[in-house]
Amino acid sequence: MTEQKPSALTHFDAQGQAHMVDVGDKSETRRVAIARGSISMKPDTFAMVKSGSAKKGDVLGIARIAAIQASKRTSDLIPLCHPIPLTRVAVEFDLDEAQSRIGCSVTAETVGRTGVEMEALTAVNVALLTIYDMCKAVDRGMRMDGIQLMEKLGGKSGHWIAAE
Repeated sequence: MTEQKPSALTHFDAQGQAHMVDVGDKSETRRVAIARGSISMKPDTFAMVKSGSAKKGDVLGIARIAAIQASKRTSDLIPLCHPIPLTRVAVEFDLDEAQSRIGCSVTAETVGRTGVEMEALTAVNVALLTIYDMCKAVDRGMRMDGIQLMEKLGGKSGHWIAAE
């Protein structure tokens, strides 16, 4: 039997078994993560969302609430993700009429022992999925793109910013 080296992936032990990372010895620090993504659609669909005339109601308002709710439920969706007390979740939408695209940016914050990247990313995904769900009756060809972590702050690894 050969000895295996410890995995560089923190959710696997030396034998390759999945486990929840022990954060008990980590310091509590302020942690912030910013994620973004976008959804592209037909111009008529974009106009409907912008004007608030969708049959299901205020698309962006519902998507904002869905994003916040999703951020709070991240550990229920991602098996090895720690449940964390969020101190702030901010959801912003950017409407690009020329491209018929809606951008979503989520900032998630906590004071704790582990980061909030997964909460921010989950929130962006669910916001965009909510837009899709509310508009799919008129536009099934919508496309979600560019979902990524843009910035994280706090913890041992410090401040990280995505390359443009």
